[in-house]
Amino acid sequence: MKTKSSTAATKTASGTTTAQPSQIRMIVTSANKQHAEVGLLNWQSIKPRPGYTVELFPDMTFQDILGFGSAITEASCFNIRRMPAEKRDWLMHNLFDPSQQGLNVNRTTIGASDYSTEAYTYDESDEPDPELKKFSIAHDRKTVLPTLRQARKISPEMFLFSSPWTPPGWMKASHTMLGGNMRRQYMESYAMYFVKFLKAYAKAGVKINGVTINNEVDTDQGGAMPQCSWPQEYEVDFVKLLGPTLKKHGLDAVIWFIDHNPNLWGRALASLNDADFRQFVDGVAWHTYGGESFRMAQVHDAYPDKGAHWTEGGSDVSDPNYARDHVRWGQSITSSLRNRCSSITTWNLVLDENGKPDIGPFPCGGLVTVNSKTFDVTFSGLYYALGQFSRHVRRDAVVFESLSALPHVTQVAFCNPDGERVLVLTNSGSAETVSVRMGSKTVDVSLETDSVTTLVWKD
Repeated sequence: MKTKSSTAATKTASGTTTAQPSQIRMIVTSANKQHAEVGLLNWQSIKPRPGYTVELFPDMTFQDILGFGSAITEASCFNIRRMPAEKRDWLMHNLFDPSQQGLNVNRTTIGASDYSTEAYTYDESDEPDPELKKFSIAHDRKTVLPTLRQARKISPEMFLFSSPWTPPGWMKASHTMLGGNMRRQYMESYAMYFVKFLKAYAKAGVKINGVTINNEVDTDQGGAMPQCSWPQEYEVDFVKLLGPTLKKHGLDAVIWFIDHNPNLWGRALASLNDADFRQFVDGVAWHTYGGESFRMAQVHDAYPDKGAHWTEGGSDVSDPNYARDHVRWGQSITSSLRNRCSSITTWNLVLDENGKPDIGPFPCGGLVTVNSKTFDVTFSGLYYALGQFSRHVRRDAVVFESLSALPHVTQVAFCNPDGERVLVLTNSGSAETVSVRMGSKTVDVSLETDSVTTLVWKD
């Protein structure tokens, strides 16, 4: 699936070993290595190791890749903007420059999430305001918009998509931002709320390429945070209204729906069965907190022109494995990509050492931690796992078939637009030597204990 707003970005990582044709670069994250170049391998005409082989079939292709990134929440922007300028610029370059981590598909929030400094929307009012006369993005001008503008400057081809956690309280049956259900009578006003948001952000120098209807449509989180539940028929009917409204106002942002776990696969299929709904949605947004990954492929394969996108998942900074859980995330990212996801976007980009600021009940950690006193930067295991993909797999790469029966090794393979091939192997067991075979060529690869290994080569 090619998302309509995608464009090519093909810069390569800096400081890497230059491989000659038939040579394979090998990059490893393990217990004592972080995205480390460990040398060159050579294809050979040898027999693979029986029972320890990964077979590659580059002519059997699946989805195109849009990219990899994280959620640039208000909490993330708060932590980034209070850093000294020199440290901030270094971190932003590290995260977004195509020669570094290369995060090029990132999520923003439409108003507050649970990782904001306070609960807010762009039109909060004691009385209903259906004409949106009080609409304003003023809250975002302090930290959010400056951070997004800097990120866009570093990565001009960045794809940004935005998710609301709640409409204004007066649009809901609960009359509050915290929990509750959307009311039908304000759907037209809410469609215009999206229009005003997209136009205001564009005027402020931040183009938004896509939107989701609501974060986690099937829960109001018990009123413990900014959130809103959307029954299936409400989401379907709102998309039928939002799609034409965006078009009428000359806006090209794509629409993704669900924005929650694969256990809602039945809801996704039922919604896509509605042809009027289907014409306005570009794809399905999935989280990683519940359900089975193969359900994402099940939905995509039923409607191949609708993309699948992993839009949220992350670690808890208090988890003792926070900085070392690269294998867990290597497996999770691999599973999502093998099940038709075109993009991978993790949860909070940057939080402090206590997972702050937040106004919700769920403890989380950032992809990156910035100490609130020293502004020292530390990276999570998820950061390093993601980098094994984002630093090497380019926009418009295509996933191709890879097969193995190895019990502790998962794999996913790509072909970049320039013909370069990438294979990512995640080993959750002890050190292992595996054979990788493509056609008549084979290479033996030594995988470290609990490691994520990326192989990069050109034929």
